[in-house]
Amino acid sequence: MNFELKKAIDQISKDKGLDREMLVNTLEDAVRTSVLKRFSDDMDVEVTYNDETGDIEVYQFKVVVEDGDVANENTQIALADARAHDANVQLDDEVGFRIKIQDLGRIAAQSAKQVIIQRMRDAEQGIIYDEFKDRRGEIVSGIIQRRDKGGWVVNLGRTEAILPRDEQIPREHYHRGDRVQALIIDVRREGRGPQVVISRAHRDYMAALFRREVPEVDEGLVRVMGVARDPGSRAKVAVYSRERDVDPVGACVGVRGSRIQNIVQEFHGERIDIVVWSADIATYAKNALAPAFVTRIVVDEEENLLEVIVPDDQLTNAIGRKGQNVKLAARLLGWKVDIFTESRYKEANAIGHGLEQVASVAEVSIETLLAQGYTSLDTLRAASDEELAEKLTISPLRISELRQAINFLAPVVEEQMESSAVSEEVMNVNKAEDQDSPEDRNDHQEEETIPDATEDE
Repeated sequence: MNFELKKAIDQISKDKGLDREMLVNTLEDAVRTSVLKRFSDDMDVEVTYNDETGDIEVYQFKVVVEDGDVANENTQIALADARAHDANVQLDDEVGFRIKIQDLGRIAAQSAKQVIIQRMRDAEQGIIYDEFKDRRGEIVSGIIQRRDKGGWVVNLGRTEAILPRDEQIPREHYHRGDRVQALIIDVRREGRGPQVVISRAHRDYMAALFRREVPEVDEGLVRVMGVARDPGSRAKVAVYSRERDVDPVGACVGVRGSRIQNIVQEFHGERIDIVVWSADIATYAKNALAPAFVTRIVVDEEENLLEVIVPDDQLTNAIGRKGQNVKLAARLLGWKVDIFTESRYKEANAIGHGLEQVASVAEVSIETLLAQGYTSLDTLRAASDEELAEKLTISPLRISELRQAINFLAPVVEEQMESSAVSEEVMNVNKAEDQDSPEDRNDHQEEETIPDATEDE
């Protein structure tokens, strides 16, 4: 009995998680391949593993033919020779002959071993791939193993994963033996085995953490509608409640910020803005641009553009440091976002409105004026009659009416622009006053009576 072979099959099946029947079939196929390679490819060979004894039984089968009619000794046997083994055989019967496994030879046995190892490796890789391909979007934990040319190799237990450089959080540093958790974003079939790709910078990783940390999100009462991240620095997460009595922001923040703090700590202090999602894009945009106060929003659905107007003193808050606030908001909304101060928007509108009226008088489109380089009333006023006639293809009568419209509208536009400039100058003066020296501020405080703040306030 070959108990060693039987024990090896049982042990491999247990340690590698491979199906025992698959291992036996692999063993039989490998031995059959080696037999054919050792003797002849046209042999009719049957290999069977005896589970009781642990032995591999190999039989060669030949067809019985008339004496003297043997054309291929590998597949045929003469009747007289066959009856020497079994007196009851008849013509066209199949006779089996046992081949001792020891007769395979050292090279054939080594070949069989290599085939078995390769088949087992392929089977194991197939099982690992099938296990992980359905785990995309799942958070996993592993140990930093070594640095690879593409990033860090992380040991997940059953297999290794790659944490690419562009999927790492900037300014995070790893060392061998560190435990990290990340999100599975891809599983690929490769020659050396399944390649599991994980990420800590992906926006879906943050959404997955909200599902794990916030029961209302996991149960579907609160939905994460979108995530925009600047990994390691700041993120915006849009949430929506399906129940009126459930506050989506409060649910995500938790009591005294306990839930959101767990997520912030995982990202080593990445600031997270929780935004209330709305089906109305203007309302959604106002929420997304917080903490900036928004006066109004002009929606251009054809261009997928939002023109956001903010008070002059809110421009810095709306844009954010290095444009971060508006970039994240635009990414979260999926719209292009242009920020205007109230004064600049009024100024631009005054000029644009004047051009529209002049274009209407001249019976040309505003697009034609802009295409010919007439972007303001001043550029139209400076153009000669011949130039206007040639570029706009209009009659002398229309040119005369156009000039009358310019002369009428220009003072109005200039007045609006001057008003805007004065407002901006006043605002700058107010800012300068707000930046008084400490002594000046103390003087002001002595003149004013400031009530004490209470806990109720």
